[in-house]
Amino acid sequence: MNSSLIGRDLGRNSGLDTLRALAIVLVFMNHYMIFVSFSPTFGWMSEIGWTGVDLFFALSGYLIGNQILSGIRRQQTGPERFSLPRFYARRFLRTLPNFYFVLALYALWPYWRGESVLPPLWTFLTFTQNIQLTPGTAFSHAWSLCVEEQFYVLLPAVALLIAACRKSLLWAWVAVVGSLLAGAAVRSYLWTRYGGEGGFLYYTHIYYASWCRFDELVCGVALALVRNYHAGAWKVITSRGNWVLAAGAGMLALTWSMLLEDHYGYTMTVFGYPMLGVSFTLLLIAALSPGSLLQRWRVPGAASIALWSYAIYLTHKQLCVLMRVPLRGYGWLPDSWQAIVIMSLASVAVGWLLFLLVETPFMILRDRFVPSNFARPKAEPAALAA
Repeated sequence: MNSSLIGRDLGRNSGLDTLRALAIVLVFMNHYMIFVSFSPTFGWMSEIGWTGVDLFFALSGYLIGNQILSGIRRQQTGPERFSLPRFYARRFLRTLPNFYFVLALYALWPYWRGESVLPPLWTFLTFTQNIQLTPGTAFSHAWSLCVEEQFYVLLPAVALLIAACRKSLLWAWVAVVGSLLAGAAVRSYLWTRYGGEGGFLYYTHIYYASWCRFDELVCGVALALVRNYHAGAWKVITSRGNWVLAAGAGMLALTWSMLLEDHYGYTMTVFGYPMLGVSFTLLLIAALSPGSLLQRWRVPGAASIALWSYAIYLTHKQLCVLMRVPLRGYGWLPDSWQAIVIMSLASVAVGWLLFLLVETPFMILRDRFVPSNFARPKAEPAALAA
């Protein structure tokens, strides 16, 4: 999803590609269950597939956090100046073209949105659609994009503010821990107020709300903080990549089992998201560890799926909803292997087309006009005289 899918910015990493591909596969399986087959077509993976969004959040938190923090560090030690306007320009050129194209499909082509009601356009344009969102409305899965765009806008400004303070590293860690504690406290309050039975109230006030869903993003930023400002600790943890992989997989298995048993209960509402954040952060460490199994293991097709995953995320849900009826006409029910294969391939193909025709041209423009997050350093007097 979104800038969580920044592969070309940082070079290919097969571990990160695997995690991105896993994230979109999880989301696909969950959406297929909820909107297409109305049954757990892929078993328990369908039921837990919503956590693919949380994996995208963790990826975004690390990748964007690393860009910002490494930029600030370079600014502190050299002549380059980290530029907020350039950062925002690069982010928006990455994320907005695909988003606006798909939003236009919902707004201008009634067939695409079907019978679903489209929320006011201004909520999408201001990235506030996730606030008080009614489940089941058209383009409802854009809620996660809103959370990420809010994150992209706030994080660099907050990071630069903290960097200007004395003992900025201490304040950075205070901000990380404080954010996680605040998220848990807010979810505790909202769960007590709206109950834990699931349903519309749970999703509207807790699941979709920005103030309840930044745990994985913050965990990703914490990892970027370690990489950029705690070189010794970073060297130690990345030298034990396979042990970290085992720990992350084990913690994720435990968290998934607890969420499957009691997704809407108080304990998992308050602590489940931080547990996912830590689990996915451990997997990120393994993906970034030289020689780890996750980094060395190249899953066939994962790199391509990772590259197209933002476009796939935007289009797959409604595409499958629209294909359900004609496929049923051929006798292929949503749970049949024929329908699953056709919808899966169609989702990948449409995502690839969106990536090729919309995303790629804007990436070329970005690389040409805004090649980095740094403003050009001011020329020295001697250079001007020359």
